[in-house]
Amino acid sequence: MFITFEGIDGVGKSTQLDLLEAWLSKQGHEVVRTMEPGGTELGQEIRHLLLHRKGNVAPRAEALLYAADRAHHVTTKIEPALASGKVVLSDRYFDSSVAYQGAARELSVDEVRDISLWAVGNLEPDLTFLLDMPAAQALTRRDDTGTEPDRLESEEVGFFERARAQYLEMASDERFEVIDATMTIEAIHQAVIARVEAFWGKP
Repeated sequence: MFITFEGIDGVGKSTQLDLLEAWLSKQGHEVVRTMEPGGTELGQEIRHLLLHRKGNVAPRAEALLYAADRAHHVTTKIEPALASGKVVLSDRYFDSSVAYQGAARELSVDEVRDISLWAVGNLEPDLTFLLDMPAAQALTRRDDTGTEPDRLESEEVGFFERARAQYLEMASDERFEVIDATMTIEAIHQAVIARVEAFWGKP
């Protein structure tokens, strides 16, 4: 099973990934936890270029770097894990590129989606949890962590509003489960578990 968590920065994806990973492990599943960008050694280098290198990165170059990271990530980590029967949990996947590099950067959403799908050989997640929250609220929560924002996190609120709107537009796909990220951590976790169990056909 391949599960991804999506949403704008500050909605609590990492916390929910921690909880789901622990729950799945207790159920006896082998879990591979990963992230984008940076889920592989090569990906860490690409992540540095994308998020921590000083200076501007042209929007199309940015989209292609994310696609390159994703292509290597899927081939060397995600597909082998799925082939061996493991559950793969990823903090972001190609939906992030469609929302951020497509809509938020105001490139062509369709072109970014096509590049991303080509990069991953059309591998889509089984389930995608979209943690949704107004952009201003999410950014306030993120800023409260006290960590230095990276290049993407430093964008203005309008950038994240455009990304959020695109996420919600994509969420009509049946693999998406939209969850109100303003709920308590435990309430969100229970909603995640319920959807995973429903996917497996458990009562």
